[in-house]
Amino acid sequence: MTSNLYPHLLAPGRIGTLELRNRIAVTAMGVSLSEDDGTVGERLIAYHEEQAKGGAGLIISGVAGVAWPVGAVAVGQTAISDDRYIPDLRRLADRVHAHGAKIAMQLHHGGFVAVYSHARWGHPLWGPAVPPEAKGNFTDYFLMEEMAGLAGMKVPELKILDQADIDLAVSQYAAAARRAKAAGIDGVEIHGGHGYLLSSFTSPYTNTRTDAYGGILENRLRVTLEVIAAVRAEVGRDYPVWLKLDSREIGKPGGITIEDAQAAARLVEAAGVDAITVTAYHDTGVGKLHSESNIPHIEDTNLPATAAIKQVVSIPVIGSGRIEVATADATIGKGGADFIAMGRKLLADPQLPAKLMRGEPDTVRPCIYCYTCVSAIYMGQPSRCAINASLGQEYLGTPAAAPSGAVPIGVIGAGPGGMEAARQLSALGYKVVLFEKSDRLGGTLRFASLAYEPNERLLEWLRRQVREAGIDVRLSTLATPDMLRSLGIATVVVATGAIRGMPPIPGNDQAHVYSGDDLRGLMLGESSDELKRKTGMFTRLATRVGAATGATANLALVRKATHAWMPLGQSIAIIGGELVGLELAEFLTERGRTVQVIEAAPRLGKGLTLVRRMRLLAELAEHGVGLYGGTSDVVIEPASVSFADAAGQRQSVAADNVIVARGAQGDMSLAESLEHAGFVVHAVGDMRGVGYIEGAIHSANEAVRAIAGT
Repeated sequence: MTSNLYPHLLAPGRIGTLELRNRIAVTAMGVSLSEDDGTVGERLIAYHEEQAKGGAGLIISGVAGVAWPVGAVAVGQTAISDDRYIPDLRRLADRVHAHGAKIAMQLHHGGFVAVYSHARWGHPLWGPAVPPEAKGNFTDYFLMEEMAGLAGMKVPELKILDQADIDLAVSQYAAAARRAKAAGIDGVEIHGGHGYLLSSFTSPYTNTRTDAYGGILENRLRVTLEVIAAVRAEVGRDYPVWLKLDSREIGKPGGITIEDAQAAARLVEAAGVDAITVTAYHDTGVGKLHSESNIPHIEDTNLPATAAIKQVVSIPVIGSGRIEVATADATIGKGGADFIAMGRKLLADPQLPAKLMRGEPDTVRPCIYCYTCVSAIYMGQPSRCAINASLGQEYLGTPAAAPSGAVPIGVIGAGPGGMEAARQLSALGYKVVLFEKSDRLGGTLRFASLAYEPNERLLEWLRRQVREAGIDVRLSTLATPDMLRSLGIATVVVATGAIRGMPPIPGNDQAHVYSGDDLRGLMLGESSDELKRKTGMFTRLATRVGAATGATANLALVRKATHAWMPLGQSIAIIGGELVGLELAEFLTERGRTVQVIEAAPRLGKGLTLVRRMRLLAELAEHGVGLYGGTSDVVIEPASVSFADAAGQRQSVAADNVIVARGAQGDMSLAESLEHAGFVVHAVGDMRGVGYIEGAIHSANEAVRAIAGT
């Protein structure tokens, strides 16, 4: 049964001769799940099979190297550069087809971006001409421990392509397309974007040649047109072939513009492609731009360019880039695109299409746009998802169902880790009792939802999952050994979080100084006697937002109530520049406060993934937030905070209020006491050491697998 909620997005579609069951495509992503020799193994096959089971119409498997290992951009990249790869590609196609989906391979050559190929095998970087000198601040956002991984890297050798090189590259694309067709793959997407080989020729920013491959657009696009012609000659006119095309290059003066892209779209249509995937790229030297183009943080960023390209061609156009489901449906309906390719959304929940077809959009696990997936690739690791611990682990299979007569499982603590463990165990057939000492579900995720709105989507999803699973939830309850035994519970998941005490900073006992937990209490309508003593304004705040902080209320009401008014002064100093401190700085700056962040580590942003960190730090700086790393000797004064900066110079910043966002540490005391009392205990989340949302969700998944014996 198909829902009529999204009639355009869920309607069948066609690319050339390729019939698709809906208009949802898995966008091509390099996820680093292939084997070390480039072969497609069980990890990548199971990953794509899950997307096929989940109902996607088309799966585009990303960055298949046509010249691999030359042109390789990441560890675990798929290769399609030799006939020996065909059998495993056929296994992939067969597994996807078994679930009604179609699959294409993205044909890729990294060109100037293939630093992995250089670092590992010493291959030079291929491109049209010596590129402009790199600028920007990309590496400034790496933590010192991350910088260690870059140590020893040499400036790569460049290979400026002559005619023989170009001819070789063109033939490699054609041979790769032949292999895809021979393997039963349903089509190919030629990657013509993102600064890779073909894009570097198309872009006037990197292509300064004066021969037949440089100058006017027709010349710069010549290599791409030759690739299309060679691929067509190899696979025939009826085999689906399309191109991924940059619509613009952000932050590159003189780079590709939308007008260039429209003209290029006309030319590649005339050359015989069946569709165009519209993308964008950026100056990779500038940190914030890594979330401005192909993996945008701002919703619908690429839709205007997608519509502009669709206006000038008659073939299907595929749009992408943080597009919500309702917008995707409306965009197709009004003719702004023919298909929508989803990336992060389908990493977070590969079952999204099937859930939409069943009319169950509220059951879709929401992406929180934390950039864990892509940041892992940047760090040379397989892709993973903060909120979907199964990503990349699909080959392990589903944990075993609860055996008949299984005794109840206790879960103590209803933060993200506890709720995730409870919902997974319930789905496996276990009877679960969820204990929470406060009067509502959510734990620290409730405050994280105030500081960063996408987290609220996860919070509400977890609450809904717990509620709809019929889990026995016991709020305002301290679980004791006697209580657990009385319920027949022998196995316990403990997810009670970290201790967030006040570190020994001189002046920390003053009334205007709050710990992170103090501030959380203020924002969520919770307080201790000490907090009430610190601020007589607490009652006023609680009155305003109390109704919005109930167990099932929408935290957007709290966010609205605190937007302009809060029981805090104008000048705020935050001591601690990791994830919590920086998201607090963002929260307070949006509410008109003047904020200074003081951090002991040389670089701020620990706990944030690299791409999210690059964006947040840049935006805080743009909004005038003081960002001080490498500080020491911090002293809290009655109206200021003083410290020694990274150069050893004494600094002082005004502070009507001080928030100490430091001092969190794991607390295994409850887990250990329950173990001593004879229970089988699985510790989850921050109690094992602060791991934030990803740590909570992934450790919950580990606990469930351990309980299920898989």
